[in-house]
Amino acid sequence: MVGYILRRILFSLFALVGVAFITFIAVFASGDPVALLLPPEANEAQIQEFRMQMGLDQPLPIQFAVFAGKAVQGDFGRSLRHDLPAMALVLERLPATMLLAFTAVIFASAIGIPLGILAAAKKGSWIDDIVVTLSTLGLAAPTFWIGTMLIVVFAVELRWLPPSGGDSWDRLIMPAATLALGFIAVLARFTRSGMLDVLSREYITTARAKGLPARAVMFGHALRNTLIPIVTLLGLEMGQLLGGAVVTENVFAWPGIGRLVVSSVASRDVPLVVASVLVTSALFIVVNLIVDLLYSVINPMVRQ
Repeated sequence: MVGYILRRILFSLFALVGVAFITFIAVFASGDPVALLLPPEANEAQIQEFRMQMGLDQPLPIQFAVFAGKAVQGDFGRSLRHDLPAMALVLERLPATMLLAFTAVIFASAIGIPLGILAAAKKGSWIDDIVVTLSTLGLAAPTFWIGTMLIVVFAVELRWLPPSGGDSWDRLIMPAATLALGFIAVLARFTRSGMLDVLSREYITTARAKGLPARAVMFGHALRNTLIPIVTLLGLEMGQLLGGAVVTENVFAWPGIGRLVVSSVASRDVPLVVASVLVTSALFIVVNLIVDLLYSVINPMVRQ
């Protein structure tokens, strides 16, 4: 197990280097950051002086090599727009994104998994039809539309909740619900499909033939064997949410990494974009490693 973890960490470091290089090149390919950072009336001498100060006069491979060398030492450069350490700005926004992501996943798991189990247990009934229909609608509804409708209903019409994000629990409800609603639909359908597949297996028939209670068969046998794909889905979704729910954070003005990335890309703030992408990529890798380790807890056969 230790060797496996070390190999995964090594491969992850190579992946992060590749992500940083691609992001670095892509930001410059989108345009010249100097054109956005200097006023339009700046003359050629001022432009060249600014390029030299920021190290933007060097070829891209050399700029990336300098950036990578400093990054290894923990220095990810200074934001071109804010003139502050790029990594400090990203880490300042990270807790807000983590709070939003964890709340959304907990909310979605608490609703989506029981709905999927209920639909599988009541296959072919009106309950199953309702769950399938609602999950289809949830998959079809775009995130920005869900967020906008929640703002219109609960903030504008009913005035129950504030329309924008912040540091209080009431400002967390609508952004988390917006992220969770789409995931509830995915999780409910995924759980239902997995449960139906497991319930058709021979060992489930044997367990029922032995006279085990329906609850023991459903939760002790069927759900346990459905958990691995469900945990995989949860891990992937958590990684994506930690990567920054860009649409949701911008709809609700939530002060997270997703909103920071949008503003930094618009201003072509290379150090800030690369630092944001590296942090979110590292979080995604860590979450997936934890998910892989959880497999061996759920199913000891996986350890082999």
